[in-house]
Amino acid sequence: MRSRAAGAALAALTTVVLLALAATGAAGTSRPAPPWPAPTDLSARADAAGLRNVWGERLAEHVHTHLTVLDGETPVTVPGNVGHSERKRFAAQLHTHDTSGILHVESPTRRTFTLGQFFDEWGVSLGPEHVGGLRGELTVWVDGRRFIGNPRSIALTNRREIVLDVTSIGQVPHLPAPFAWPRQYR
Repeated sequence: MRSRAAGAALAALTTVVLLALAATGAAGTSRPAPPWPAPTDLSARADAAGLRNVWGERLAEHVHTHLTVLDGETPVTVPGNVGHSERKRFAAQLHTHDTSGILHVESPTRRTFTLGQFFDEWGVSLGPEHVGGLRGELTVWVDGRRFIGNPRSIALTNRREIVLDVTSIGQVPHLPAPFAWPRQYR
């Protein structure tokens, strides 16, 4: 027979474990559910994504891709200043300026950058069956066409539109209307 103190200790321990699981997500992601803010450790996150600070360098490549993340029908904000800070004079080769979902590739060398690199820099996990802590059916569209495969491999090219939609099992995903590119990107 357990004492009251032992029962209370077990209940407290159970609560701590459940809170820890909720904070880390079922798969151990650092950001289980949106919103996912921009990281503050710009250099470390850029390193994790295989990127570097190119602030002030002459650019050989400058392209823009649009990313939409949906939790069912609910939009998830892609934060501004992922990999970018004017104050710190930091601009990774792949970054955001605002919450429009526009990903900027600005590099002194031409090479292929991927969606997986952006998510590594953002600090949000991405795989064939999840976005961060969002679990369910992941549907991916690239330029309005269904994409089958690992979304991490999607190349970021100029004016490409990528949609990641995580729905509940049985919920029908819906491709949103095409992104209305601002005039300066046309």
